Amino acid sequence: MVKRTGEDSPSQPLKDGERQVDDVDMIGTLEHEMGEFEDVWGDDLESDEEIVIAGDDDNDDELLQQDDEKDMPLEPNASNVYLPSRPLGENEVLEADQSAYELLHSVNVTWPSLSFDVIRDNLGEERQTFPQTVYFVTGSQADITKNNQLTILKLSQLYKTHIDDDASDISDDSNIDEDSLLESRTIPINGGTNRVRVSPHYHHGTLVSTWNETGKVYIYDIATHVSSFDVPGTVIHPENNKPIHIISNHKTEGYAMDWSGLVPGKLATGDNDSKIYITSREEASWTTEKAFFGHAGSVEDLQWSPSEKSVFASSSSDSTIKVWDVRNKKRSFALSVTAHPGTDVNVLSWNKKVSYLLASGADDGAWSVWDLRNFKGENPSPVASFKWHTAPITSIEWHPTEDSVIAVSGADDQVTLWDLSVELDEEEEASRKEMARNGAEIPNQLMFIHQGQESIKEVHWHPQIPGTVITTALSGFNGSLLLCEID
Repeated sequence: MVKRTGEDSPSQPLKDGERQVDDVDMIGTLEHEMGEFEDVWGDDLESDEEIVIAGDDDNDDELLQQDDEKDMPLEPNASNVYLPSRPLGENEVLEADQSAYELLHSVNVTWPSLSFDVIRDNLGEERQTFPQTVYFVTGSQADITKNNQLTILKLSQLYKTHIDDDASDISDDSNIDEDSLLESRTIPINGGTNRVRVSPHYHHGTLVSTWNETGKVYIYDIATHVSSFDVPGTVIHPENNKPIHIISNHKTEGYAMDWSGLVPGKLATGDNDSKIYITSREEASWTTEKAFFGHAGSVEDLQWSPSEKSVFASSSSDSTIKVWDVRNKKRSFALSVTAHPGTDVNVLSWNKKVSYLLASGADDGAWSVWDLRNFKGENPSPVASFKWHTAPITSIEWHPTEDSVIAVSGADDQVTLWDLSVELDEEEEASRKEMARNGAEIPNQLMFIHQGQESIKEVHWHPQIPGTVITTALSGFNGSLLLCEID
């Protein structure tokens, strides 16, 4: 089942120190069938089918009774599968099926946040043992300028939401009844934060940049703040809260920003005046190069290539995606495509495993995948394109290790997870066609829908915990390890 509450949970102020947080109870979810697929990139996946049900009480009881009698999942059809496009009836509510998540927690912060980023830690890669611990950083949009802050958070004692029969999934000394623990450190900042990004290199990911609404980009070293969570007696002096560098070249505010994953200390920033600057750390000093020009509108997003040190991509409100090489002395783009005609290209994500694949999300709710090898031709077409979301795409990100899996969020309050390698067998294909005839058409590649938050702004995969997705919205944060994770 799926659950939606009538109103948001009350927000509690978050202060330096620590407090307990409870599991979320306001998230809607829909999990779709998956069969045996042939991955165009060479991966084959298998998963059991699971259907999530929503309806009135009588119908739900009847369907669940039938399910128990047959001891098998219900066949999907337009009457028992809830879709966001279907309005609820007068007496209908959405109830959360906790078994759809392995991990589901929420965090209330003092002020709304438009952006956050995950901080890499030293707890190991590909970890699956519970309880889990995550570190992340967020910037605020406070009621008045002086109240804004950069907040560094450690969320620990994250136990499974859904406990199955396999006791090995729980550590021997775990206490599944224990509340999660939230600890935080704050840095006062001048103005709201449009976007925040963590360098994947410097000091194990403790170099943080914030795109400020004042038109400046601030760079902080939060190593002391992060270590204070785990090293008793760590003192955070006032100078630790000061930026180590300020980029003042931009004459207007912006949102586009990305740290290079190949060159430590190299940052690209783009503003609403169509200018892009590259800033680099060289030993103890910072250098910002002359601006790159080429867009006819605001620069909405930037992404460094995962394989070429000098190459980055940009998206703009001029409907284009452009690819640049910083070695070009003319400071102009090398490749360009009108990706989403007539609408803003809001967000980009570069596939870290298949370096010629770039995903884009637009203001009309569409998102696409591009093969950069085709950009040299005239009017290239995307290799995949979807129009499931009904409002602007606000965030898009490829899975860090699965090259066909991608997360997308939209202003329609949905976070969707997709697997582009999906190919249905004959039985599943027939089932989908039957659902389509009844007005419940679902793209084959759509794996999961996460709901319950309002005004979702960003979604990020945790790079070290397989399947973990963290989102931010005006209603707070949610981190979820999904039952449909790809192993």
